[in-house]
Amino acid sequence: MVKDLVKHTGEGAYINRRVVPRPPRYNNQGLADSAHGLFQILRSDRFNVINSLLERKIEKRPDKVRLQGRILFLTEDPELIKRQLAGEDLPWDTKNSANNPKLRDDISTDEITPAHYCFYFDETLGEIPYLGLKCGNVTPIGRGEVKRGGFVCAVSGKRRGKGSSREQSPYAEMCAGIKVVIAENIERIYKQNCQNLGVLTSTDFSLIDKIRGGEEIPLAEFTAGEDEITRQVIEYGGLFPFNVARMQKKVFLPPVKTPKHPMTLAEKIFARHMLNEKGEVGVAAVKAGDTGFAQADLRFSHEYVTPMAAIFFERYVGKDAKVNDASSIIFFRDHLTFLDEVISEEKKKLGLLDLATQLKLKQQDFAAKQGIKLHGELKDRKGSEGICHSIVLESYALPGQLNIGSDSHTPHVGAIGCVAFGIGTTDVFNSWITKDVRVKVPESVRIVIRGTKHENVTAKDFILKILSLDYVRSGKALAKVMEYAGEAIEELSVDERATMTNMAAEIGGFTGIVAPDKKAVEFLVERRGMNRKKAEGMIEGLYSDPDAQYAHVIELDAAEITPMVATPGDPGNGKYVRELNTPVPVEIAYGGTCTAGKNEDMDMYAAVLSDALKHGKRVADSVKFYIQFGSQETREYCLRKGYIDVFQKAGAHVIEPSCGACINAGPGVSTRPDQVVISAQNRNFPGRSGPGQMYLASPFTVAASAVAGYIVEFEPSEKRELVGA
Repeated sequence: MVKDLVKHTGEGAYINRRVVPRPPRYNNQGLADSAHGLFQILRSDRFNVINSLLERKIEKRPDKVRLQGRILFLTEDPELIKRQLAGEDLPWDTKNSANNPKLRDDISTDEITPAHYCFYFDETLGEIPYLGLKCGNVTPIGRGEVKRGGFVCAVSGKRRGKGSSREQSPYAEMCAGIKVVIAENIERIYKQNCQNLGVLTSTDFSLIDKIRGGEEIPLAEFTAGEDEITRQVIEYGGLFPFNVARMQKKVFLPPVKTPKHPMTLAEKIFARHMLNEKGEVGVAAVKAGDTGFAQADLRFSHEYVTPMAAIFFERYVGKDAKVNDASSIIFFRDHLTFLDEVISEEKKKLGLLDLATQLKLKQQDFAAKQGIKLHGELKDRKGSEGICHSIVLESYALPGQLNIGSDSHTPHVGAIGCVAFGIGTTDVFNSWITKDVRVKVPESVRIVIRGTKHENVTAKDFILKILSLDYVRSGKALAKVMEYAGEAIEELSVDERATMTNMAAEIGGFTGIVAPDKKAVEFLVERRGMNRKKAEGMIEGLYSDPDAQYAHVIELDAAEITPMVATPGDPGNGKYVRELNTPVPVEIAYGGTCTAGKNEDMDMYAAVLSDALKHGKRVADSVKFYIQFGSQETREYCLRKGYIDVFQKAGAHVIEPSCGACINAGPGVSTRPDQVVISAQNRNFPGRSGPGQMYLASPFTVAASAVAGYIVEFEPSEKRELVGA
């Protein structure tokens, strides 16, 4: 088993890979042509290949693995987990699952590695796995217990690894000794991060008996059903050794030879960006299941990920090596700007605030050294230039592009018709070398919302409704493109469409996208100052063909959707506000983040608070209401519109841009388990934003609830007066 070992140096942590010798499997027909094409790219002026990588010895892992150790079953019953940690091995019937205890479903990366512990970027992470895992109201796993337990395999239920793209989660599991993850189904980014690191994954529960029996298991058991490239990534023990083998012409890259046919919008964009067998960008057509490498137009990361990726890059490639095309890479300091205001004294004593500062400094230094644009902290006041997704939509992303980012909400910019998706640390640093990313063209799901929405219904209500559907909750939408369409979607602004595409992450989708139209053109003209003809030219051909194939079609009637909330624990716990049986008092209301810190979100907060002031009301005395801008551009918009005065007069606390409370790192976090929060952010996994009970809702509902003191729908006074008359 290949393992990444992290060691300390005076400059931070670095990775040293131990590679098990194994002869390459591919050295015959099919290899020469595809590898020759790739090699030409590596030698071309636009690819700054590092000679040391071409000379480095790189081999495959053994074709059989024997896993010696225990199996940890992550059950809903916390007592069963405690018994396993104390040394008991649970019996498990792999023939009849009805005889087994219920496994935890929907384990998020927030539960595997709670946010504050992701400030570690060395093998200390091996003490962290499952510290946030909630079973009922209990978090049964303590620091270091998994590592001390001698576990080699962890087993859970549906949708394992949902949420954040943080690679710290599988890395922590790996450092704790976990070599295999088994679950009913596994979220795309988490699974890809496991593969990139060399952690094996499977949905085959019969492997449990083989692991317990100490049997040799063919590596093919873990590659079965995978595409050609993923299979080789697993065989080489991770993405970096695979990419070195790719440079050395040792791997087989299957050519994409799909003939022209009706394509979805996402397929058209993938076709424009896939590398052909000659190493050139673009192929005639793609279909779901085609695999290869796609060139990225834009690559970005933030301070949670950049430092670890930089350490990997400097160790594997060289301290003086240059990234490939720094002009198309962007860094952001957006997640931890306000951390010092909310981090507990206990965590400060653990040195976590100091570690967070080191993340910032490492990113700054690497950006300066490489000549990479860094959107950082403000010079004259506390805060950041903006959240990565907000700035990328406002200033960078273009229709038809393919963008990758170190964050699960990278699909945000699908609102203007580009394919954008989240990747982990290893993918990030490999993209700095190759400027591309491995892709298996995903299937698409078409989500059609017809009709006209109610005045107090927003894109957030639409997406909470979608998240509540059985098709999504069961995991059938995992790793698929969510293509939003229909009259109700066409009427949404680009800002509102971004709420839909952003929260494709909560669906577990590959990405979210809306076909660019006149609304996208207006956005580019008004917000970017782009020439109208140029903008119109960009969107030509960017639509799904009439006979394109979809894995599934969901149809909803906008008129049937009323304001929604997601009850605490998961964004999929959707419920209409009017279905809440009793009033739900709130202590904290939060409006902000990439999902709800955009210009139009500010319009909504302002509409509710202006209406309240007009009737002599303000934020309830029992509530603290925080409004946080997504970017400086949005802050300037609020100044021009007079919104900041409205917010402050109504009793809201206004905060400069940052991810803040959404990542448990800024004002608006809960501090007690019984504290009820209503938030316009995108996810409410256990512990995500503090220990409290968080309801998700639209900006309208959040602001209205802040004024009322309990969860309510927003109803404009004009409508109330008409009804009263």
